[in-house]
Amino acid sequence: MATLAADKVRVYERQGDEPVFNDIPAIATDIMYAGSAIGITSGTARPCTTADEWAGFCVEQCDNSAGAASAKNVKVRSSGYVALSIIGVTANTHINDTVYLTDDDTFTLTASGGLAIGKIFRWEGGAIGVVKFESLSQRSI
Repeated sequence: MATLAADKVRVYERQGDEPVFNDIPAIATDIMYAGSAIGITSGTARPCTTADEWAGFCVEQCDNSAGAASAKNVKVRSSGYVALSIIGVTANTHINDTVYLTDDDTFTLTASGGLAIGKIFRWEGGAIGVVKFESLSQRSI
């Protein structure tokens, strides 16, 4: 799959003290679109790949396409609940299953080659599930 090339609206739910936000320095010469999954590599944020540390979802577009590393910060929602289309989700029997990403806009139940981002909190119907997600910095050890 290809990374996002435009902002994408995500539907979030508020539960308790959520949401938690973070500002992370942006990688050089890249654009992070609102709604894209964000990863951290070498201390900077970028559209997430399976090789990254999971950071959360981009809140507002960050265009650092002409900038050096850390010239701008990416605002991310680092934990919370988000509705996602998830490959492999078909029923409420998937509640509590781990959700993985394979790029900044592709989510799956398949662990092989994926990066864990959270667990299915509720099935909405079809392939849509509400996922409770936490960035690596939000997870307890």
